[in-house]
Amino acid sequence: MSQLAEYTICFLLLLGGAFTLVGAIGLARLPDFFTRLHGPTKATTLGVGAIMLSSVIYFSSQGESIGISEILITVFLFMTAPVSANILAKAAMHIGVKTAENTEGQPWEQ
Repeated sequence: MSQLAEYTICFLLLLGGAFTLVGAIGLARLPDFFTRLHGPTKATTLGVGAIMLSSVIYFSSQGESIGISEILITVFLFMTAPVSANILAKAAMHIGVKTAENTEGQPWEQ
């Protein structure tokens, strides 16, 4: 394995771990349901995507074929996470989930 591939894999793993950590902290610390949606759907999606990309680079540099399963997992994750977050947000708005008092942009409340 080349040194460039090793550095790229290390960078992507650290970047993915950092994004996943920020997403998990956001899920635990943000004040209401709508702001908590951003942690797992934005940061964690990018984190898992970077980790999967490092896996593809690792196995490709080992002489194996390009990992189709890793690519399919990444594509499936990028397609489903934003859609599921949108559906969850619409359902929460429909049933009237309250937002925290210090957040702005609440056009659906009357």
